[in-house]
Amino acid sequence: MKHAVVGVAILFLSTAASGQRRDGPPQPPAPKEVVAPAIPGVVAAGTRIELVAFPVQSPEGSIGLPDGNGIIFCERGAADHITKIDASGNRSTFVEKANASNGLAWDSKGRLISVQRPRGKEQVGVLYPPASVATLVDNFEGKPFTGLNDLVVTMKDGIYFTDTEGVYFLPPGGQVKKVIDAIENPNGVQLSPDEKTLYANDKDGEYLLAFDVRPDGSLTNRRNFGKYKSLKIAGSKDPRLAEDNGADGLAIDGNGRVYVATNLGVEVFSPRGQHLGVIPIGVWGGEQNIEGKPANLTFAGPDKKTLYTVGSGAVYRAQLLAQGFKGRGK
Repeated sequence: MKHAVVGVAILFLSTAASGQRRDGPPQPPAPKEVVAPAIPGVVAAGTRIELVAFPVQSPEGSIGLPDGNGIIFCERGAADHITKIDASGNRSTFVEKANASNGLAWDSKGRLISVQRPRGKEQVGVLYPPASVATLVDNFEGKPFTGLNDLVVTMKDGIYFTDTEGVYFLPPGGQVKKVIDAIENPNGVQLSPDEKTLYANDKDGEYLLAFDVRPDGSLTNRRNFGKYKSLKIAGSKDPRLAEDNGADGLAIDGNGRVYVATNLGVEVFSPRGQHLGVIPIGVWGGEQNIEGKPANLTFAGPDKKTLYTVGSGAVYRAQLLAQGFKGRGK
C-alpha cells in the first residue's frame, strides 16, 4: 500500500511539473520562439514575437485602447462580442453583443465605430458607448451592402470603409458616396498621417494601392504603391503562397511607414512604397499547430510602440522601435 501511495504522488508531481491538469481544460502547447529580423527604425533584430492569447474565435478588427492599456478586437461567429486584452494579457469582454462587427475604429468623440455584418442588414454604425449606439449608413443609393470589411475614421470624423463593391466615404453629417469601384477584392483601408493619401489592400492583386485624397474626400491618382512579397504562386507547396496574398488589415506609424497583414506576417513599406522587410508572426502548423497568418494589426500601449496582430485564432505582439501614429484612433 505504501508503494502505491508513493506512485500516485510521483504521478501527481510529474503532472504538475509538466503544467498539465488531468481535470482541467487542455492547455495550448507553447509555440516555438519566433523572433524578428532587423528592419532599421522599425524593429530590432531578435525581437521576440509574443503569443498573448490562444485560442480566440475568428479574431478581426484589432484597435488600441485610447488609454494605452491594451487592445480590443472582434470575436466573430457564435461569440459575437468585442474582447479586451490589457497590457498584462488579461482577457475580458468589452462589448457583449457586437452585431457581427468585423472592423473597428475610434472617432474624435471617443465613439467606437464598426462595420457590422448581421445577415440581411450590413451597416456602419456606432457600437460603443451604449448611449451612442446608432446606424450611420446601411445602403448606397438604395442598394444594401453585401460584404463590409474594414474602415478608417479621419481626424474630422469622415469614414472610409470597404465592401466587395469598392471603397466608400461617409462625410460627417453628409451622404455616403462611392470613391473607388475598380478593386477586384478590396480589403483593409488606411490613411497616411497627413490624410493626403489613402491606402487600400487588394487581396487578389500584386500591389498595395494608394490614392490621393481630395478636400471633399473623393480620391484620385490611383497607383501601385508597394509590391507584396506574399504573392500567390501556382503549384507552391507553401500554404502561405498557394492561395491569394492574404493582404488584410493595415496600420501606419508616425513616420508614414505602412504595415500590412499578409500570409507571410507583417510586411512593412516605406512612405514611398519601398519594401523594408517582413515581421514574422507565430508559427505555421508543425507540432504546435498555431498558425501565424495575421488578419489584422494595430499599434497600442501608452507610447504606441507595441504592435499587436490578431488572426488564425491567436493574438500576438512585439515591441517595436517605430511608434504608431498618435493623431487618430487608428
